[in-house]
Amino acid sequence: QVQLVESGGGLVQPGGSLRLSCAASGFTLDYYIIGWFRQAPGKEREEISCSSNSDSKIVESMKGRFTTSRDNAKNAVHLQLNNLKPEDKAVYYCATDLLPLESCRSWAESRAEYWGPGIQVTVSS
Repeated sequence: QVQLVESGGGLVQPGGSLRLSCAASGFTLDYYIIGWFRQAPGKEREEISCSSNSDSKIVESMKGRFTTSRDNAKNAVHLQLNNLKPEDKAVYYCATDLLPLESCRSWAESRAEYWGPGIQVTVSS
């Protein structure tokens, strides 16, 4: 069974950091794209990043605060969130299309087919 599960969220004060993880089961992540998205209350889902086996991207507004990394030994992809702000409060999701050897140049939210259930990140003082 193909499954993605996010972890590492929670409550953090402004300026703090969290590392989210996206763990896969039912398949191995080595050659597949993992995209990160978030959705805040009352807002549309927003793209954060793309990570493939050969390239990656972060949306311009988040570059410098958020980064991605891969841990193939643990079959997981991480999203490092630094200098968190109250407006970063959202449910964070990871997703994949299960198409091997894709480039992030071709990635878009419309390609995402398999999604994790999401995990809450709350930034509050």
